[in-house]
Amino acid sequence: MQDGYGVYLGLDVGKGNHHAVGLSPDGKRLHDAALPNTEVRLRQLFDKLARHGTVLVVVDQPASIGALPVAVARACGHQVAYLPGLAMRRIADLHPGAAKTDARDAYVIADAARTLPHTLRRVDVGDEAMAELEVLVGFDDDFAGEATRVSNRIRGLLTQIHPALERVLGPKVHHKAVLELLSRCGGPVGLRKAGRRKLASIATVHAPRMGDRLVEQIMAALDEQTVTVPGTQAAETILPRLADSLRDVLRQRDQVAGEVERMLDAHPLAPVLTSMPGIGVRTAARILLEVGDGTAFPTPGHLAAYAGLAPVTRRSGSSIRGEHPPRGGNKNLKRAFFLAAFAALADPVSRAYYDRKRAEGKRHNAALMPRPPSLRRPVRHAPRQDPLPTTPHQPRPRLTKPIGTPPENPC
Repeated sequence: MQDGYGVYLGLDVGKGNHHAVGLSPDGKRLHDAALPNTEVRLRQLFDKLARHGTVLVVVDQPASIGALPVAVARACGHQVAYLPGLAMRRIADLHPGAAKTDARDAYVIADAARTLPHTLRRVDVGDEAMAELEVLVGFDDDFAGEATRVSNRIRGLLTQIHPALERVLGPKVHHKAVLELLSRCGGPVGLRKAGRRKLASIATVHAPRMGDRLVEQIMAALDEQTVTVPGTQAAETILPRLADSLRDVLRQRDQVAGEVERMLDAHPLAPVLTSMPGIGVRTAARILLEVGDGTAFPTPGHLAAYAGLAPVTRRSGSSIRGEHPPRGGNKNLKRAFFLAAFAALADPVSRAYYDRKRAEGKRHNAALMPRPPSLRRPVRHAPRQDPLPTTPHQPRPRLTKPIGTPPENPC
């Protein structure tokens, strides 16, 4: 029996109904039908297929609409794997036909699990804390996108009606003092009407050191333009609402960050990550979600390739050869490493490295991105070193068995 599994169950997940295809190790169809997205029907199918042997459940989406099948499969003791969408589409091209149906996709998933196990990705075992952390980080990403949208709207309005004022307030639009001024006074007309003294009394409350200087810059910018651009009056009514909206989004994002930090405090790898230059709460949470405990990567090079940071070798005969930047990889992890490397420039050692590479003629990104090896190595080796004990009330879950080793089935 190949890899010890008796059934390879491919699930093309959906909102109301999935499509399930079960294959035996020799490719015989054991099941091929639609499957309602309910716990009862999922358990019935898993129990039925378990009579043929240990079941490997493979999904095309482990989160959102695929979360319930993954949870039920784990509860029944079956191991769960994930086939990425791009890999599934490329494998589907190798099968005859060009149809795109749920039944065909489910068969492709099951057949890939049977014949191409190296294409599968592990779905981390049920760590409730990590699942909650993923929800919070996703919520924070939504707030970040909303904050960017509203701030761009504010800057766009200011650029339209008063470019000089935007040059002063735009770069500081997330600052509490700027948001308070826009909320209480509005645009250029309201700011000029409020006067220097009132603006200073508002700004210094939220920016004691920068307040007076900010007001001077605002008054100087207002004096640069004497004409009134059409649309200014409407912008005067919209800007306070946008400022209030942005302030609320930033406040909620701070609250989510506090909840993420409290959850990170209970994770044994969080202190290892946050102790490294450039890694804060949000970056550490993203790295943990994408990497897990790191045991899936035998070497730091494997982690670099997974993140899309390792150079790709291209050779063909004697005319084409060289190392090229990768175009793939885990985009979220690559972005986390990039942000960490950029923030690490405040560290003297990281800044010295960056300056040395810039002096060698490298561009900004090329000088910046080699820094992540210094981050990848501690992340990769931290699980083996196990520098911090696991909290007694929440033992750290690990997937100690590889995909090819079937677990026991309690169902």
